[in-house]
Amino acid sequence: CVILLTVPRALVTGGAGLIGSHLVDLLLGRGWEVRILDNLEPATHKGLGGYRPVWVPRAAEFVNGDIRDALVDSRAAAAGAFRGVDVVFHQAAFGGFAPNAARLMTDVNALGTVTVMEAARKHGVGKVVVASSQAVYGYGRIVALEPGGGLISARRVVERLANAIWEPTSDPYVDVLLSEDHPTDLATPYALSKWYAERAALILGEEYGIPTVALRYALTYGPRQSVSNPYTGICSIFATRLANGQPPVIYEDGRQTRDFTYVTDVAAANLLVTEDARADGEVFNVGTGIGTTVMDFAWLLRGELGGPEPVCSGEYRPGDARHVVCDSSKLRRLGWEPQVGVGEGVARYCEWFREDSWGAPLPDVGNTLRDAGIGRAQAGHHKQI
Repeated sequence: CVILLTVPRALVTGGAGLIGSHLVDLLLGRGWEVRILDNLEPATHKGLGGYRPVWVPRAAEFVNGDIRDALVDSRAAAAGAFRGVDVVFHQAAFGGFAPNAARLMTDVNALGTVTVMEAARKHGVGKVVVASSQAVYGYGRIVALEPGGGLISARRVVERLANAIWEPTSDPYVDVLLSEDHPTDLATPYALSKWYAERAALILGEEYGIPTVALRYALTYGPRQSVSNPYTGICSIFATRLANGQPPVIYEDGRQTRDFTYVTDVAAANLLVTEDARADGEVFNVGTGIGTTVMDFAWLLRGELGGPEPVCSGEYRPGDARHVVCDSSKLRRLGWEPQVGVGEGVARYCEWFREDSWGAPLPDVGNTLRDAGIGRAQAGHHKQI
C-alpha cells in the first residue's frame, strides 16, 4: 500500500493517448500532481509535429519522450520523467494487428515495460500500475455441449475462415466469460508482448519491492481515440467512414461479440487499484461483462452519425477471436463498477467526434490491413474496403 502524506504525484506514460489522457483528467480532478511521458507516436498522433494534443491539460507537466530511453541516456527527456513521482501508471504501448510490427511491439510493450520497472526502482517509485489486454486470452474458451462437454479453446482454423465458417469447430457450444484464471492463449504478436509486459512487471515488482498491479483491458473506446491510425479501434474507424459517406465495413458476418468498455471506466479502475492494497501483485480484468456484436455496435454509431448502412466484407483476420467478453467480478469485489453503458458511451463518443474529428481523412483501412497480410478474403472472393 502506498501511504501518501503530501499531494500524490503520478507519472502517466502514454498520457496523451486514449486511456492515458482520461486518467490524467481523473487524477488532476482528485488533486494529484501529474506528469505525462509520451512520444506522440506519429501513427496515432498524426499531424501534431511533436506538440501535445489540445486535450492535454496545462495543469499537467508534459514530457515528450520514449519510455525506452528512460535508462539509456541521462540526457534523454524520459530519464528525468520518473524522478519524484509516487505512482507510475504505465499506459504507453504499441498496438494493432500488424504482423510486420512484431519486433516493434516486443521492443515497446515487453522490453519497454522492463525499462519502466527498472526506472521505477532507480527513482524510488512507490507503486506501478501496468496496462495489459484481453488479447492474452486469444481465442477465448467455450463449453462444448457435445461430445463429452468440458472447457475447451475456441481456437479457429484458417481453412474454415477462408470458407466463411465463422464459428469455432465445436458445435453446439456455450461461450464463457473470461476470468483471470482462464489459461492464456497467445494468438498474436501483440498478445505475446502484453503478456510478457504484465508478467515482467509483476515479477520485477515483487523482486524490487514495488507494489505492482496489471490490468487486462477489454475493448476500450471513447473520445480522443485516434482517427488517423488504421490499426486503432473500430469505433473511430467506423465513425470516420460514416463521416466520409462510406459504410462501416465489418469482418466475417458481424455477429462476433466484444466487451465494449468506455474509457472513463477504465481510467477509474486504474485509480481504484492504486488506492487499494488488496490489488497489489494481482491481475484484474477491466470490462463490462456484457457482449455486444460488432454489427450492433456499428448500427449504434450510424444511429448517431447517420450515413450508409454497415456492410460485411466477408473478409477475416487470422488470430481474431469470435467472442471475447471479460469477467470483471474480481475487480468489482474491490468496489469498481462500470458506469457507462454502450449506448450512452457511443453517444458521448459521437458528440466528441462531431466537434473534434468530423471530416477527418478516411484511413485506408482495408488496403492497409490487406497489404500487411491481416485482412484476408474468403476463397474466391476479394472486396475493397
